[in-house]
Amino acid sequence: MTSSALEPAAPITDWEGFAFDTRQVHAGEYPDRNTGLRVPPIALSAGYVFEDFDDQVERFAGTPARPGGAFPGDAAATPGAIYSRQGNPTNAVAEERLASLEGGTVAVAVSSGQAAISSALFALAQHGDRIVSTASIYGGTRILFGRSFQRFGIDVDYVWDADDDAEWERAIHPNTKAIYAETIPNPRNDVTDLRRIAEVAARHRLPLVVDNTVGTPALIRPFEHGADIVVHSTTKFLTGHGAAVGGAIVDGGRFDWEAAERAGRSYPLITAAPRPGLGSMLDRFGAGAYARAVREAVVNDIGPALSPFNGFLLHQGMETLSLRMERHVDSSLAIAAWLEAQPEVDSVDYAGLPAHPLHGIAQRDYGGRTGSVFGVTVRGGIEGARAFVNGLRVFSRMTGIGDTRSMVIHPLTSTHASFAPEVSDRLGIGPGLLRLSVGLESADDLIRDLRAGLDRVAAR
Repeated sequence: MTSSALEPAAPITDWEGFAFDTRQVHAGEYPDRNTGLRVPPIALSAGYVFEDFDDQVERFAGTPARPGGAFPGDAAATPGAIYSRQGNPTNAVAEERLASLEGGTVAVAVSSGQAAISSALFALAQHGDRIVSTASIYGGTRILFGRSFQRFGIDVDYVWDADDDAEWERAIHPNTKAIYAETIPNPRNDVTDLRRIAEVAARHRLPLVVDNTVGTPALIRPFEHGADIVVHSTTKFLTGHGAAVGGAIVDGGRFDWEAAERAGRSYPLITAAPRPGLGSMLDRFGAGAYARAVREAVVNDIGPALSPFNGFLLHQGMETLSLRMERHVDSSLAIAAWLEAQPEVDSVDYAGLPAHPLHGIAQRDYGGRTGSVFGVTVRGGIEGARAFVNGLRVFSRMTGIGDTRSMVIHPLTSTHASFAPEVSDRLGIGPGLLRLSVGLESADDLIRDLRAGLDRVAAR
């Protein structure tokens, strides 16, 4: 037997080709060089030492890290660390893992889901530009668009009927820079036909940005349906336990920025040289150019850095994503079907139910398993909603979704409280609508709790 036959096999560092369940545990991890820790440690450091003068020059120029550099991940996509506002080794583990699970090239972790949406779109649009969004999106995102984006000089146009070509044509202008949508809109679970929207985006040479917070890559991967960029509030299902706020942007690496430029869509952060003698992000980073522009020209400048402690909780949470989502969805299907049959319930907004008008898309793209955040409208309007919520004991009365704990909130008086009545009406946010986020408790226990709430509705 040769000596090489007795040597241990080298650890795997490239997890491409492995199954989703394997990658969610291992992608992005690395052996700690100092102590041999099995779990990548929390790197609590604001800055990083340069090896020498030239190393400092190379890092500030965005040159890929030298072998054994500060970041353990993909050195070609992640230049050596400079400062934790721009990137951190602990967060790099989460970034590489999420990019692998979504099927993208590079991910950038940030401090919240709102920071992810803002950073993703600020890399594409500037003062005087426009974004087009599907109308049914999370209420907080509509507020972000209508308040802060408008103050920054970026207007957002909404498309209500994604199947209407004429409406898309009216909404898309010469200075439109992106199309935005959610896989599973919150709170009504009215799933989006990404393939249809991707066709529109491709026809107009626009990048399609998709929020996959509620779907997660365990249920749907937007890049496989034509998306170009994916964003997440990692606070929710990816981390999974409600203990850490975070967000992420994933670059699909396939959008043709040069073709968009030729078509009159300008993306200077990606295609223009930042200074004489230095190539553009596209020249230097290829398929990871957009992600690098987000990291260097938006996140580094504005500063929505993710705490490495929260980055640690994120990559730990992703290790069990597919297992948790299976339980979330199994319980949601059972609960939605049960609610649909109760006399105190006017309607259930869950696309996984056969009677839902979008069930065909749910079947085609999700196998009928459309997450665990959905709406239920109880009888009696706002007073019925009040009675129902006050009768719950297992469901937590709180904002948030994607936790191990089940949660309930009344959108009309919370997430959509600032909306004009006609907008809320058109979005289907009525006085009796409640948003449920189904957690990991026993489905039977949750149904008993919901029954107690409905009993209060019936007693009114």
